[in-house]
Amino acid sequence: MHSISPNLNIMIKACEKASKVIIRDFGELEKLQVSAKGPSDFVTNSDKKVEKIIIEELTKSRKKFSILSEEIGEIKNSDEDNCWIIDPIDGTTNFLHGIPHFAISIALRKKQEIISGLIFDPIKNEMFYAEKNGGAYFNNQRIRVSKKRNLNECLFATGGKDQFHNKNLNVRKSGSAALDMAYVGAGRYDGYFQKNLNIWDIAAGIIIVNEAGGKINDINYSSKEVIKILAGSNSVYDKMIENLNNF
Repeated sequence: MHSISPNLNIMIKACEKASKVIIRDFGELEKLQVSAKGPSDFVTNSDKKVEKIIIEELTKSRKKFSILSEEIGEIKNSDEDNCWIIDPIDGTTNFLHGIPHFAISIALRKKQEIISGLIFDPIKNEMFYAEKNGGAYFNNQRIRVSKKRNLNECLFATGGKDQFHNKNLNVRKSGSAALDMAYVGAGRYDGYFQKNLNIWDIAAGIIIVNEAGGKINDINYSSKEVIKILAGSNSVYDKMIENLNNF
């Protein structure tokens, strides 16, 4: 097995601990689907529980690192150069409706650069991760972006409420930005594009796609504004953009 850094090891342990709560709560959701109150409050609580476990695990070993997380927002600690970026459950709408397609996403930003990223799908037990200059991996196997060149053979992902129609692009919406990015890195999707994202949705995916040999548009990693992402394999990235018409 290839070597991983202490920081990535901490991220993996935090994910593994938090995933036990997600799997248990996802099982409970099936019972809540038929209740009059509905499961939305339950999901909000799950999000917060998972976030709490992840932050506790990360800060055990890295007390000074800052934190940016979907639920609690930003916590500036004494080390502002190093910041954990966390999405405890990316794909909460899927989770809410009992659809088993969501993930934990954790990234480490050092100054203005993402240096580690981890996306874990606890239901399928699929872990995608990457470190700067270390390559990208899926369950300990090296991954690379797709090599397809013909658009009609490619599959692209998008998300959000925008309607998208282009006869040249085969497009899917899965409901998880993190997994969409991970799938580009693993060559399952050939490209991904979406507007109105937050940095925690895509931070881990950015380094996974980059380290898998893919291409991404310029992004401000410290941005508190919504973000537009364009990610894809080198083979079709430019063709994808040509077909997006001022996306």
